[in-house]
Amino acid sequence: MDKRTLALLAAFCATIIYGLNHTIAKEAMPTYIQGFGFVQVRLLGATALFWVCSFFVPKQRIARTDFPRMVLCAFLGMALNMLCFFKGIELSTPINSAVLITITPILVFVFSAILIKEKLLLPRIIGVVLGFIGALVLILFGNELRQDAPNIPLGNFLFLFNAAGFGMYLVLVKSLSAKYTTAHLLKWLFLFGLLMSLPITSQEFSAVSWATLPFETIWRIGYVIVGTTFLTYLLNVYALKQLKASTIGVFTYLQPLIGIAYAIVVGADVFTPSKLIAAVVVLMGVYLVTKRYEARV
Repeated sequence: MDKRTLALLAAFCATIIYGLNHTIAKEAMPTYIQGFGFVQVRLLGATALFWVCSFFVPKQRIARTDFPRMVLCAFLGMALNMLCFFKGIELSTPINSAVLITITPILVFVFSAILIKEKLLLPRIIGVVLGFIGALVLILFGNELRQDAPNIPLGNFLFLFNAAGFGMYLVLVKSLSAKYTTAHLLKWLFLFGLLMSLPITSQEFSAVSWATLPFETIWRIGYVIVGTTFLTYLLNVYALKQLKASTIGVFTYLQPLIGIAYAIVVGADVFTPSKLIAAVVVLMGVYLVTKRYEARV
């Protein structure tokens, strides 16, 4: 199996974990933990895991000139991204979250064209448009998963900032991921993200009654820390070493499909013709963006 295939597989596995995260994280909030409190738990856990991992790989010195970019990446990918996502999922619904995040590849294309002059081939542009159309079909014609959403408009607005932050992060972190090992890069990004988020997250974190948390909430928190945070960032950084930022971003289109499939399995949703149409259109978009074109990724 060549490196590009492994990178595509890594991106796909990360997407599956992300897709399930929309429902799993939502089920833990806000009864036992609120959105910003969840962010601090996630950042604390991930920071600890990546710092431990860094002791088992060769030491690497970070160039001083790279710290400004690291701080910016931490703000976009760890602080802004997570704060907006978790507060958004607390206020809105998993389906809205899974679908609205699909604007990430569109923003990645724009940011890549502006910042790193990435070539935007027509088939890939068509693929992005198709994926976005498929995502819109899901949000316009799909049934809501839950009703425990106190402020859907605000939550959806936060999802847009979440997507913008993550899209810019994917573009800016690519040069760093090519220069540093995954563990050393992410230990600093998560540490910076944690420090930036503390003024916002500490109050809700302190309000959590840890002694009375049920097991169902504990395993969901564990899934978010180990799976959605630790494993997905490792997988994405590995994938970025072999693939263009826009190719990574387009895998986000699979999240609504995975989220809906998970909901069907647990009996929270049913499959409808509109969802079938959306699935086909989204997969066509993914194919067009990830397909090799002459001098490729």
